[in-house]
Amino acid sequence: MVTIDPFAAIADPNRRHLLEELRRAPRTVNELAEGLPISRPAVSQHLKALLDANLVSVTAEGTRRIYAVNTKGFVKLNLWIDQFWS
Repeated sequence: MVTIDPFAAIADPNRRHLLEELRRAPRTVNELAEGLPISRPAVSQHLKALLDANLVSVTAEGTRRIYAVNTKGFVKLNLWIDQFWS
């Protein structure tokens, strides 16, 4: 698994939208794709980038894959941003 820079991962507006949706509740690719003007395969690619940045997690329920925000993955982002407030 390749880990990508979380800042690069959230640079894309579609990925930020996915994170906002997942913040509300865990969802499947199909559920997430309903709210975006991009295809389900494109949503899967965006989720892969978020997974590689450790910003989301995925669990399998039968044949469904449920995506959720991985709050631990935001530590690096929070530490960098927090330096500007102290």
